[in-house]
Amino acid sequence: MKQKLILFDIDGTLVSTGGAGTRAMNLAFHDLFGIRDAFENIPMAGKTDIQIMKEGLKNHGFPYMDGNVGKMTDQYLVYLQREIHNPRRFLMPGIRESLELFTEKEMALGLLTGNLEKGASIKLNSFGIGGYFLDGAFGSDDEDRDKLLPVAIEKFRKKGLAFSPQDCIVIGDTPRDVQCAKVHNAYAIAVATGPYSREDLLNTEADIVLDSLEDSEVYMQSISAFL
Repeated sequence: MKQKLILFDIDGTLVSTGGAGTRAMNLAFHDLFGIRDAFENIPMAGKTDIQIMKEGLKNHGFPYMDGNVGKMTDQYLVYLQREIHNPRRFLMPGIRESLELFTEKEMALGLLTGNLEKGASIKLNSFGIGGYFLDGAFGSDDEDRDKLLPVAIEKFRKKGLAFSPQDCIVIGDTPRDVQCAKVHNAYAIAVATGPYSREDLLNTEADIVLDSLEDSEVYMQSISAFL
């Protein structure tokens, strides 16, 4: 049986940060450009951080080719370090048990996320789960989420682990997570733990749609066909 590469999204899939990312974006923008709640009307689910920053800059009439994205990135990470420590954050149901189970089955675990790499580390390490993931592809690798799966595969290849897209299973909570897998013919598991309902996710090309990753026995049986 060939080993599989399991690639997790972060926000809405592994964790809920209690709005830390949005607050950090807004605070960074206010510091730099004097505008409060700049991202209030910008949907963020499934987008990369760089995409979101560029949308915010465009919406408020600021160019993003003049170093503004870099300034936003730096300031955002400063605020994220602070905002992640809040009483509303939580680990999604069944995540720690799922990571342990995949590890026991000797699956390779990675990330495929719109988060900046440093932002991903801040979020996951605050929950003590960053060490489960060997590597991954991030919004700082490419702002187009659909281009991230080959990036992840190449990073694992450099670590001596060879995977094709058909060896990969992307787990996420938005249609964009499903799409970024299916454009490369990888498997996709959609979990209704984020802003999209089970019905929304059933209308995607996801191979499996789950309410959560809480019942590991049930979903491990479901994905056994991939293994």
